[in-house]
Amino acid sequence: MRRPFTNLTLDERRVISRLLQAKVPKTKIAQMLGRSRSTITREVKRNWWHDKDVPQADGYWHVTAQSQADRRRSRRRKLERLPDLRAEVIRCLHEGWSPEQIAGRLRIEPAAPHRLCHETIYQYVYSAEGQSAQLARLLPERRRKRKPRYARTPRNRVFPVEASIHNRPPEINDRSQFGNWEGDLMIFERAQGDANVATLIERKTRYTVLLRNNDRKSKPLMNRLIHEMSPLPAEARRSITFDRGLEFVAWRELESGMGTRAWFCDPQAPWQKGSVENMNRRLRRYLPRDTAVLHLTPRSMRMMCQRLNATPRKCLGYRTPTEAFRDELIRLEAP
Repeated sequence: MRRPFTNLTLDERRVISRLLQAKVPKTKIAQMLGRSRSTITREVKRNWWHDKDVPQADGYWHVTAQSQADRRRSRRRKLERLPDLRAEVIRCLHEGWSPEQIAGRLRIEPAAPHRLCHETIYQYVYSAEGQSAQLARLLPERRRKRKPRYARTPRNRVFPVEASIHNRPPEINDRSQFGNWEGDLMIFERAQGDANVATLIERKTRYTVLLRNNDRKSKPLMNRLIHEMSPLPAEARRSITFDRGLEFVAWRELESGMGTRAWFCDPQAPWQKGSVENMNRRLRRYLPRDTAVLHLTPRSMRMMCQRLNATPRKCLGYRTPTEAFRDELIRLEAP
């Protein structure tokens, strides 16, 4: 049975120090102490002593390692040790401030006797004491349970390399093939809740489709795309390129639901789907961030689409997206 995790003791650190000086491998040290090799490696890396004045004194020393570990733990307990600081943080949380705003304000406040980082506040909020005081309810974005900061699910499992935009075929990249789209969500100010507008644009013809959504859940969004695009011929809905937002994690539904392939931009690289980003900027003239999205009617959405698709485009030889899209559909139907 796997032993529950406990912090290394001073005696264990003394053993580590002695064995390291004897050139014993970390794997062997871990076996002798009944610890994992990663625990020993992390311990040595975090508590290795560096002396700028006397480099010969560099090394892992058990007393120094213990004091450094104690110092780190005392920083994490700062909100438990300092009642005035704790009261100020809780007051700011009640005022609607985020942990990052609280920590940033304390850094510039000349009269503030203490400083702390936003991660410390998050740890306290989700600690047993913070949960009993229901502090998580005061956060702008609350999670039922917070995962460790450095153990969050890596997105490369959700958006695999095989679906990277760098593996997209050249006929999509050069816009020579019809039926390849770019997709995005237009987000509005917080007062509008999770309501949003999904924008789709066909890369070759610049034909635009707008869909209003009441929330940002991924699977309902994919089902909506399938419902709206399935009536098109398969050659008119070959693929959609998205960014790596959590709204698109259910992208596999597209391929199983209507045979449409999904591609994904690099992280923080929205310019790689420039057509839909440019269209979003145009749409902001009609849909500013304070738009009451839930009050948008299907008729108003259709009128916006018609206006965008009836505007001549230089890249289409001053034809309209509607004309270019219709010509492509006629070409597909031709024998």
